Amino acid sequence: MVQVSTNNANKLLSKLAKGNGHGEDSPYFDGWKAYDTDPFHPIINPRGVIQMGLAENQLSFEFVEKWMINNPQASICTVEGVYDFKDIAIFQDYHGLPEFRNAVANFMGKVRGNRVKFDPDRVVMSGGATGAHETVAFCLADPGEAFLVPVPYYPGFDRDLRWRTGVEIVPVICESSNNFKLTREALETAYEEAEKSNIKIKGLLITNPSNPLGTVYDRQTLEMAVRFINEKNIHLVCDEIYAATVFAEPGFISISEVIDNDFIECDRNLIHVVYSLSKDMGFPGFRVGIIYSYNDAVVTCARKMSSFGLVSSHTQYLIASMLSDDAFVDSFLAGSVEKLALRHRNFTKGLAQVGIGYLKGSGGLFLWMDLRHLLKEKTLEAEMALWRVIINEVKLNVSPGSSFHCSEPGWFRVCFANMDDNTMDIAITRIRNFVLQNKELTTKVKKQKFCWRQSSLELRLSSRRLEDIMSPHSPLPQSPMLRATT
Repeated sequence: MVQVSTNNANKLLSKLAKGNGHGEDSPYFDGWKAYDTDPFHPIINPRGVIQMGLAENQLSFEFVEKWMINNPQASICTVEGVYDFKDIAIFQDYHGLPEFRNAVANFMGKVRGNRVKFDPDRVVMSGGATGAHETVAFCLADPGEAFLVPVPYYPGFDRDLRWRTGVEIVPVICESSNNFKLTREALETAYEEAEKSNIKIKGLLITNPSNPLGTVYDRQTLEMAVRFINEKNIHLVCDEIYAATVFAEPGFISISEVIDNDFIECDRNLIHVVYSLSKDMGFPGFRVGIIYSYNDAVVTCARKMSSFGLVSSHTQYLIASMLSDDAFVDSFLAGSVEKLALRHRNFTKGLAQVGIGYLKGSGGLFLWMDLRHLLKEKTLEAEMALWRVIINEVKLNVSPGSSFHCSEPGWFRVCFANMDDNTMDIAITRIRNFVLQNKELTTKVKKQKFCWRQSSLELRLSSRRLEDIMSPHSPLPQSPMLRATT
């Protein structure tokens, strides 16, 4: 058997395959790897890493499970549904099942309070929001052309928009001084800088509600964005995959509502919506991505492209049955919001007890947590040092702001909806012990200028005292925070 060296094997690949366009070396993905190698389990591995880097909604599965039990025929893989197996298992047109498109269009309207209607003929399938974003980028821009994207933004956009399309991202700098709000000035600055660099801007991509901020765009900001893209004659892509996760005021306003206003001048050919059921329904494994464009040419092209990432006909059939049940949908949406609000309230209460702040938001499955006061200095290096302590010692997979391209060190995204109540309680306990221990040790170091040997002894003694009050699930035998801030 002939063995081929790794270097030689790599030479046989395309430039695209050999490149790092996927962005997997980001701390965002490194945190996932740390969790995968040492996952928390309340019995088997109680000191493992708790996954708080995954924006997943597991709080509302009881509603789905109850519906599935009461509607076994919705799955063709049951005794009750087996007679529909043949019709669903054979080849399906890439337009998608009509009942699926109708149900999704109706669901999108319900999520938006029925304030806007969606045309089923404009619903285009894709393999999750990942595939939807890539398809939209393919349709709207050529290699080397770019999208404006407000920062901080979802790290996966570097993969979704750029990797296989050759499209670039130009960041629009948003700052904490105004709660990271998107402004006309920031858009103009980014646009002009791109022009100076001979980069052609083809569109603006916004995420509403924001990932990672958890904030929603107000009507005034959305109207400003529409005016901006109309004046520049560029596209506006609105990622609305968290639309049904808004659990408090201010409520969610879809771009589709804004352009329905007769007072807003808008070329609808420039407006496109990316949606999925991954976040709102908690179905990321189903890979149900949706492109909804007001541009006929984009709909036609995207539908052809969807051949590379269709939603399986089995999934379409099940989703169509579920989302056509209006009583279930109404109950699910109301129940999900209630559970998210409760979890958010309990989690933020735990953070407040130890003086941790966060950006006030009303949606999403996460918080934009403010740990700037725990940094030794306001640098990326200090943020990464703190992050390494949190993931390796505190054993929480949270994502550093720099992985979201945030320009200000010290912000972290922490997800709160992908675990049960008991695991969340343990996560809060770990955070509380971590911060309290750091405060105690920092105070001792400031008050007493011991030599390093004496300081190390004090640290060990302090750690022992704290171990007496720590949760048995806490992974902190010593204070790792001191190492991150000295």
